Amino acid sequence: MSKLPILMYHNVTDEKKSSIGLTICEDYLKKQFEFLVNNGYTTFHLSELEIVNQIPKKSIIITFDDVTRNQIEFAVPLLIKHNLKATFFVPFSFIGKSDLWNDGSQKIMTIEELKSLDKLVELGLHSYSHNKFDKLSDEEIKIDFDKCFEIIENNNLKVFNAVAYPFGNYPKKEPEKSIFFEILKVKNIKMGLRIGNKINNFPFKNPYEITRLDILGQDKLWKFRLKLIFGKLKLF
Repeated sequence: MSKLPILMYHNVTDEKKSSIGLTICEDYLKKQFEFLVNNGYTTFHLSELEIVNQIPKKSIIITFDDVTRNQIEFAVPLLIKHNLKATFFVPFSFIGKSDLWNDGSQKIMTIEELKSLDKLVELGLHSYSHNKFDKLSDEEIKIDFDKCFEIIENNNLKVFNAVAYPFGNYPKKEPEKSIFFEILKVKNIKMGLRIGNKINNFPFKNPYEITRLDILGQDKLWKFRLKLIFGKLKLF
């Protein structure tokens, strides 16, 4: 089995003083991408993992949550410059609006902007309403996915059926967990991504419990490099 780190990003800014928590400055992101390229990492879209059983030793997945407008302004040009693939997860009810599950200060991409993204960017699902899945009933979860698919179909969007759980949240106790995974299967969801801050083994043991590394705005390059190797850093 191969090791496969999956990076989780959110907002991007051009101000270093604002690089903290879920917001990373463009300069830090640039250095991280340069490190990946200079050290021979191969990036994949999640959809590509469906058709392969083996990946190169230095493989990595780059993901961005929420499709905020700042990502198309700062992250996408860096992806293009370094020829890196990434998956962007869409909270569908907020398209063209703002991140109202937070403070509403970040604009969300429009349908037109989502369609204009470079081919290096693959779209995935980040639910419809950006609610925690373990707070929803089974029926509400089904409706949430149906609303996502309705927007996808009505707007002719190309979206891979992988979902990044909002807040990394999903039912973790039985029987709710198994029921939730069965709903994903029925809705033809191929992969489900949590947080976990662990390095995945590939092929995945459970495609609905794929873990991601939370890359934070304050993470300097040395810390980023350690996360690629160890995942969660308990000492820092």
